[in-house]
Amino acid sequence: MLKKILLGTALGLGAASLAQATEVTHLGGDITPEQVKQAQQAWGEALVAIATTYENDGIDAARELASTIIDEAYGYEMGPVLFKPTLASEPKTFRTTADGALAYFVGHSDEFAEDSGFALKGWQAVEIDNAAIFISGDTALTMGHVAMTDSDGNVTTVDKTWGYQLDDEGNLRIVLHHSSLPYQQEES
Repeated sequence: MLKKILLGTALGLGAASLAQATEVTHLGGDITPEQVKQAQQAWGEALVAIATTYENDGIDAARELASTIIDEAYGYEMGPVLFKPTLASEPKTFRTTADGALAYFVGHSDEFAEDSGFALKGWQAVEIDNAAIFISGDTALTMGHVAMTDSDGNVTTVDKTWGYQLDDEGNLRIVLHHSSLPYQQEES
């Protein structure tokens, strides 16, 4: 049975505020839209925590925290994660391993020498604005915008798609993470 609802700012989701109502399709299963939003908010808070840890305690502490976050948030123990970071390019565009994700977030990797550490860019706040959430069984998908504010107040907005899978303990794990810069139409 198809169930559609709209989520608005009334959910009180803290830093992950919604600019407009989010369309939710729920085809059944135990995942709630609120759990999805909480997982997204936790990801945003983790990004800020890594940046803050790097600033206060250096790269080793930031790497340790990022590794713990990746282990807890992503589904690498389930198999390859479909992770396409915003600023990753050929020949290592996709990060299907935890080591690849760690290199993207904190850099300082011989294997991924082109990575400068996306999470080390002084992020202070993250806001998530979902266009839609799709839930079916033990899987949830989202698509929308993520706005990240750095220490100078500059905001970077990316298009973001996440896929979540419930693990054996009932935790949502990121198994799909695609991020890209919004398309900018050239003026003629």
